[in-house]
Amino acid sequence: MPTTATPQPGAPVDPYRAYNFKLLVNGITNGHFTEVSGLEVNIAAVPYREQGNDRIRMIPGQVEYGPVTLHFGLTSSRELWDWVQGVARGTVNRRNVSVVLLDAAGTAEVLRWNLINAWPTNWRGAHLNTLGQEIAIAALTLRYESLELEAGGAAPTTA
Repeated sequence: MPTTATPQPGAPVDPYRAYNFKLLVNGITNGHFTEVSGLEVNIAAVPYREQGNDRIRMIPGQVEYGPVTLHFGLTSSRELWDWVQGVARGTVNRRNVSVVLLDAAGTAEVLRWNLINAWPTNWRGAHLNTLGQEIAIAALTLRYESLELEAGGAAPTTA
């Protein structure tokens, strides 16, 4: 039976590559995304002063998740546009969105960030230029209620 070597404490581990990823909306791959930015968690620091003590301590406060912006190649698919338009008309359809990081070969999932109950807050159309030869890239910004991280098929960890 083959054994897999585990890294020794302090041994260098190669970081994952940022270019192999896919995006799932409600578990379905949707579009060709070129960039995902803004995955972040901010925890406010709240000053707290104990009675009879001049020391001010900091305790964790409200958690805020930063907006995530998705850049994607514009296609004839209307699914993302219809989602934005639904929210603009007052029908908020929250969806679970996953950013899935793949290994260097682009075949196996190594990490997954789950944006729970996401909805669009901004859509930006592609820059069009008759002299350019670039792909038409549009952008969609999402807000969400919580963020989970899964590593290699493990159970999700909520932040």
